[in-house]
Amino acid sequence: MAPPVSQQGWALRQTIHLGLVDLQVTWVLGDLRNTQSTLVKVTLHRPMYILLVNLALNGVIGSSSVCPNIMKHLIMEKQETSLEGCLTQVYFGNVYGACIYCILALMAYDRYVSICKPLHYHSIMTPTKVKLLLAVVYFIPGSALAVQVYMTSRIQLCKHTIDKILCDNLAVINLSCQKSVLLNVYGLCLIICLVILPFHLVVLSYVHIFMVSLKTSKESQRKALRTCTPHLVTFINFSAASLFSLIYNRLNLHLPSQIFTPI
Repeated sequence: MAPPVSQQGWALRQTIHLGLVDLQVTWVLGDLRNTQSTLVKVTLHRPMYILLVNLALNGVIGSSSVCPNIMKHLIMEKQETSLEGCLTQVYFGNVYGACIYCILALMAYDRYVSICKPLHYHSIMTPTKVKLLLAVVYFIPGSALAVQVYMTSRIQLCKHTIDKILCDNLAVINLSCQKSVLLNVYGLCLIICLVILPFHLVVLSYVHIFMVSLKTSKESQRKALRTCTPHLVTFINFSAASLFSLIYNRLNLHLPSQIFTPI
């Protein structure tokens, strides 16, 4: 049983809670303002801006799936959640990650067409085609991950404690009475389709951009670098964060629960 939280610990929890509330509200309002600006200004109705808006909206989904649960646990002495609430967090957290990765892949393709096929850019990356691709990006991960969460909800649980503040699908599966081969295989297929394939698309896009840039002038190379750097940095940061999160989730299963102490 966890020791009672000291008065100093409660004060620290309340401070963190208020900071998270402020951060969440600022984040949501900022993303909604950027979305409104893009929708209102006709000059911003371009493929890259449409993708950026969707990237921001996915950020709202991601933060909304994580921050409220953390804030709730910070002000409650006993950290509890229902299975339905846990699986809801799992679903929206996974949808956020998968959609972000797919949108980053679309942005890489947009940069590839812009730099490698500039004369055909407006005929290839039309607003209608971009919206159709975004619909596919939301529908496929959303549907596939809904199936995964449904399958997870059907397993029988023999344990009911997760030694972390956030829920994830792997942690819930490891509470089951017996291992499910079907769930493991389905999860592997999701990783291949929603992570590995978009990752390869981004890599291939930048390989082509690099090869084409080598044949152009120095000025064109600098322009390509300025165009691609923000996206590439975002992609690397998100990939690194996802990798460390995956490593943490795997290691967390083998670490003793005694090392996790409350604030």
